[in-house]
Amino acid sequence: MSVAELLAPLDGRAGPIHLPAAQEWMQGRTLYGGASALLAYTAVIRAFPDLPPLRAAQVAFVGPVGDTVTVRTEIVRAGRNVVQVRSELLCDGAVALSAFWLFGTARDPNALHAPVALAPWPDLPDQSLGSDKGPAFIVNNFELRRAQAERGSGAPTVRRWLRLKQPTGLDPVSDLVLLGDTLPPGAMRAMQRLGPISSINWSFNILDPEPRTQDGWWLGETASEWADHGYSSERLRLWSADGRQVLAGMQSVAVFG
Repeated sequence: MSVAELLAPLDGRAGPIHLPAAQEWMQGRTLYGGASALLAYTAVIRAFPDLPPLRAAQVAFVGPVGDTVTVRTEIVRAGRNVVQVRSELLCDGAVALSAFWLFGTARDPNALHAPVALAPWPDLPDQSLGSDKGPAFIVNNFELRRAQAERGSGAPTVRRWLRLKQPTGLDPVSDLVLLGDTLPPGAMRAMQRLGPISSINWSFNILDPEPRTQDGWWLGETASEWADHGYSSERLRLWSADGRQVLAGMQSVAVFG
């Protein structure tokens, strides 16, 4: 089922909803993090359709998000240029996801600084990566292509080209929310033994409120900046196919084992 079908029950009103398409996006007991974050984001923009562009978000993955959720949204503060909105997804009466969204109108820039370009820039390879392996929600919904020469253990960075198998038909920022948390953590390459991993939170800034790319392809990267005590601090980045960084994020990941 498509992303649009997953989001269809959201009508902008608070209250319980059933998600018939949730099974296609499940990662174990919960919706994949990008899909659950997109639910919380879509609930906001459908409840408050006149918001300015999204600039930043803080998402806490509190518990499993199932196929029946209760949605809560509220405007925390609406200033002259910036609107801050909270949304929550509840399952079985408990908060499963809590998110804080920052929307802001554009202003004349008083500071100009482009992000450092990724070098060397990886070309799109011809061969698809692992289309028949990995979690079902990845196999069914995403196409991945390797964007780094390294394999196996090594530097704790995972870099992949990624796109959805079927276009969402959504606005480009919604696509970034869905795609930005797709890759496994960079700490995966530094793990001493196989074990489960779980995202705890995700904070990100949108660098381009009208992102565009070629043929649906985005370059994603997760990089562990520190890992110990069963946790990893991860940096997440997303670029368009022509090398423009469109998203910058941080994430805390639980590394079990």
